[in-house]
Amino acid sequence: MNDRESLLSLNDKITAAVTLLKAGKNVAFPTETVYGLGADISNVSAINRIYEIKGRPLNHPLIVHFAEANLLEYWATEIPDSAWLLAEYFWPGPLTLILPRSSHVPLNVTGGQNTVGLRIPDHPIALALLRALGANKALAAPSANRFGRLSPTSANHVYEEFGNEVSMILDGGPCNVGLESTIISFYNSAAILLRPGGIPVESLEDILKQKIELKGNPNTTLRAPGGLSSHYAPVTALEVWPTESIPKRAQQLNKNGLRTALIAWSGSDHLSQVTNENTHLFLMPADPIGYGHQLYATLRQLDQEDFFCMLVEAPPLDPAWLAISDRLQRASYKTSIHL
Repeated sequence: MNDRESLLSLNDKITAAVTLLKAGKNVAFPTETVYGLGADISNVSAINRIYEIKGRPLNHPLIVHFAEANLLEYWATEIPDSAWLLAEYFWPGPLTLILPRSSHVPLNVTGGQNTVGLRIPDHPIALALLRALGANKALAAPSANRFGRLSPTSANHVYEEFGNEVSMILDGGPCNVGLESTIISFYNSAAILLRPGGIPVESLEDILKQKIELKGNPNTTLRAPGGLSSHYAPVTALEVWPTESIPKRAQQLNKNGLRTALIAWSGSDHLSQVTNENTHLFLMPADPIGYGHQLYATLRQLDQEDFFCMLVEAPPLDPAWLAISDRLQRASYKTSIHL
């Protein structure tokens, strides 16, 4: 953000952002989950520019962000009652619904699929921006980072990723949730979890009064954001280990003189005992909400501190930690260190 932008009032910034979006530019904006990189959904070239800036495969769909739940029928068709029910309870909020797309959603938003991901973000700046765009308008927006890398949870993270490649970055402070939205597919009507996220699956099941199927079902061939095996990854190698296995792995790395970041949540004494000049302990919150809020910012910080690798204590098996486990699994997928 340049000096002139920093002096503008919020209303002026929203007006400037809308002007840029209508001119086919890309604007980064805050949500409660992570920062998004937005394009006017009606501007094909601006949408294509998102793929170019991020280095994102063209068949990897974007999420459509809009401001009012009563517009769901404008963007989607064949909406089951259960989808309406979740929208009523959790929008605005970190929930993305996958539904058959309407003709108002271009195929370059959906990665060529006939389904679309839709959500209403729970952030005052995002909502103000979406409302200022005008009637029947929306933003196609993935996370504002290079494809496959850590999602941004502050305006500074976005600038670190893209610099001046993005026309404007609206600064809304740190994201309240810090993890991407939960994605539920209602394609063919059944509720299927495609990505765990900011809303626990149990909360959704409580409202629906039914179980939500997990991805792996034959009906879940849909491509969804964040669905690749390797995703949300720092540049530094990341390994996830059970609590009892971390000391041995840390000692192995220490014997080779390798500088290691040990990311733990349990506060276990035997983890603190392996810290030394090469092994540095970073204690995370012991609850999934606090942990998720800090995860990406912590990994970004450690990525800049010249560690050979990050050792992460595996989270609990409790369902409340499902989104954390998912992100760590994907972040560590390509890591292969043999010592």
